[in-house]
Amino acid sequence: MSLHGTYDAQNIFAQIIRGEAPCYKLYEDEDVLAFLDVFPQSYGHCLVVPKRAAARNILEIDADNLAKLMAVVQRLTRVLVDELEPAGVQVAQFNGAPAGQTVFHLHMHIVPRYAGETLGVHASVKADPAALAQLQARLLQRMAS
Repeated sequence: MSLHGTYDAQNIFAQIIRGEAPCYKLYEDEDVLAFLDVFPQSYGHCLVVPKRAAARNILEIDADNLAKLMAVVQRLTRVLVDELEPAGVQVAQFNGAPAGQTVFHLHMHIVPRYAGETLGVHASVKADPAALAQLQARLLQRMAS
């Protein structure tokens, strides 16, 4: 899929935003939703999406919604670093299939990086639901403090 096209309101992130598909929610306000990636590349891999901007990529979102998205990315990144103590953290966003984008709703990846561990192949191994629920509880507790 190219950088240009029509927004598909049936993409998985749009379904999650509407409550039609489940997620391990970490944060939500009227503009932004953050949740655990069920196909994580590392322990704690999260996704942050705009809720009110039907943007396929960074080229299609307005500056106000992008600023709201990035504020949540920064807050959640701090929570992940405090709670999981990774050696580093990768924040990534892909635009178009050739760049690695697979879901065409703008989203930010927050990927904790641990010393001596390589990244898993994205979308190749689904995480254990019990482990995701446990991590969700830890991160929600940290978000509340």
